Amino acid sequence: MSRQKLRYPLRYPWVDLDVDDRSAPVIAVCVDADGTKGEVPEHRHRKGQLVMSLGGGVTCRVRSGLWMVPPHCAVWIPSDMPHSNRATANARLFFVYIEAELVDLPDRCCTMSISPLLREVIVELADGTPHDEARRERLIAVLLGELPLMRVQHLHLPLSREPRLKRIAAVLADNPADRRTLAEWADHVALSESSLARLVVKETGLTFGHWRQQLYLIVAIRELAAGASVQRVSADLGYESVTAFITMFRKALGKSPAKYLGSIARET
Repeated sequence: MSRQKLRYPLRYPWVDLDVDDRSAPVIAVCVDADGTKGEVPEHRHRKGQLVMSLGGGVTCRVRSGLWMVPPHCAVWIPSDMPHSNRATANARLFFVYIEAELVDLPDRCCTMSISPLLREVIVELADGTPHDEARRERLIAVLLGELPLMRVQHLHLPLSREPRLKRIAAVLADNPADRRTLAEWADHVALSESSLARLVVKETGLTFGHWRQQLYLIVAIRELAAGASVQRVSADLGYESVTAFITMFRKALGKSPAKYLGSIARET
């Protein structure tokens, strides 16, 4: 597994920036998608990484789960944690690399809202325009002080290394509209229905129904952030009606899809 060297269509000419070769305690870069969906293969780096989205969406996959980053949010990836990133075609991302001992953040992934103040600090640090060292240190101090205060968003899908659950997760990730029942999935992986139900709870902490719903939510938010209509997302997830999809979304997150994405933008 490689350590990351940036090879993206960056706004600024840091195409071959190796973040772990740089001694700077904080490095921030802006990444604009090139109009196509893209995925960065699994990699890791010594510094912790904050992935912030200002447009579009990105999913970050680690071996224990999938984390969704809608617009105006970010995901924290601790240092040396293997991960991959998948961005929507309209994504505008900021990657912030931080020496782990400098910031009081969890040793696990988490998605968080980003306040307007912190967002502007990150944008300024990634600007590429040379700053005097004293000003840069002040911006970094605000960044490190504000990050631990950000509100956590529950946009996480637990994943398991258990081979049978990995098979189910892979199929559903490729085709979320697959509506096989728990009994049908149990037959598919040669388990009884009760055994599969217990295995899912043991490995993920969720019932099969809640685990699959969480996948639906992550896919839905990613596609809506990419500009897809509620009607299209509903159909892609296999819902019989738009109303049924909106009802599921509202029960899970407390708001309709449009209001949920709008509220993130207003709160941050």
